[in-house]
Amino acid sequence: MLEVKKSQVIEHYIRMAPRMLSFLEGRAVVLNRYPDGVDHEGFYEKDAPRGTPDWVDTFTRYSEAAEREIDYVLCNNLDTLLWLANLAALELHVTLSRAASFENPDLVLFDLDPEPPFGFHEATDVGLLLKEKLDALGYESYAKTSGKKGLHVLMPIAGEHLFRQTREFVHGLGKRLASENEMVVSEVSQSRDPAKVYIDYPQNSKGRTMICPYSLRAEQGATVSTPLEWRELKGTRPEELNIFSVSKRKIDPWEGFWEHKQRLEA
Repeated sequence: MLEVKKSQVIEHYIRMAPRMLSFLEGRAVVLNRYPDGVDHEGFYEKDAPRGTPDWVDTFTRYSEAAEREIDYVLCNNLDTLLWLANLAALELHVTLSRAASFENPDLVLFDLDPEPPFGFHEATDVGLLLKEKLDALGYESYAKTSGKKGLHVLMPIAGEHLFRQTREFVHGLGKRLASENEMVVSEVSQSRDPAKVYIDYPQNSKGRTMICPYSLRAEQGATVSTPLEWRELKGTRPEELNIFSVSKRKIDPWEGFWEHKQRLEA
């Protein structure tokens, strides 16, 4: 079991800030805070915490689920990221759209969630099948570990689409894969079926979030949601991608990510 100090959490975010901030900037952030450490219960926090400094940018949005307005934090700079780390916000979850165009996602997320006895190995098998489909359609895609058992495949898109369109796009490809491979399921009713990899298309909905690239996870191993090159997938063990190892990775597998904003075909 790794022992991690708050100073090491802060150091991690300082080192990873150059790669993280383009995914944080302008997006509503949902915090998962562990003030007493991961051995104790944490809590999710959507509202900016009491005592948030005036220099921290926020975004106010009415939540139909909560039936009230929520003041989200916008992590637009290194100072805000370090302030969040100091709050023991170990996990930083971001929306798939930016606050300025909240109705229009600029990310498509394929959340590949394996059910036991399946794990990360099977999720990568499905991820590689998905990449073949996306390549054939002419789309650029990127993979990262979730920091737990799953795999995330992302596509940057032009911000002219609606969540309905991105959700239907992911669901459609999920159904194609499910029809061709018995290890894949694409319907919510099947999401807990054992020995399956579920493609969680509803995550492409307004206000839903994903774990930010390079965010820590509140796990005993201090794992990190880590961007990978596609060729790395087969040899990757997500538990080895942690607060101490990820910052030593010299390559940036997602370099130029935002230069590939794509349009979904109707």
